[in-house]
Amino acid sequence: MLKCHLMAAGAMLLMALPTQADVLSIAEPTYNTPNSETGVLRPTRGMTMQQVEQKFGKAQKQYAAKGTPAITRWQYSQFDVYFENQLVIHSVVQREPAPQ
Repeated sequence: MLKCHLMAAGAMLLMALPTQADVLSIAEPTYNTPNSETGVLRPTRGMTMQQVEQKFGKAQKQYAAKGTPAITRWQYSQFDVYFENQLVIHSVVQREPAPQ
């Protein structure tokens, strides 16, 4: 009986403690930068690493492959390119830092 009362008191104590959570705020989740001369020209899905390097030049930074399948990231001045093995799966325009 005492064990049951102690468990109930412990549960009530835990419920009374304040809880915290992280909040992710995305001020403007837009992905409408055109992949053209008027926006930011960047690699498209399915291009090979060789094709990307021929068209856009050498990346400023190449991150090592991680995971299975191997995911690699190449960083250019205006965009990042993500590869699965040797093929582009996504290219992302870098956001400008938010004003403080």
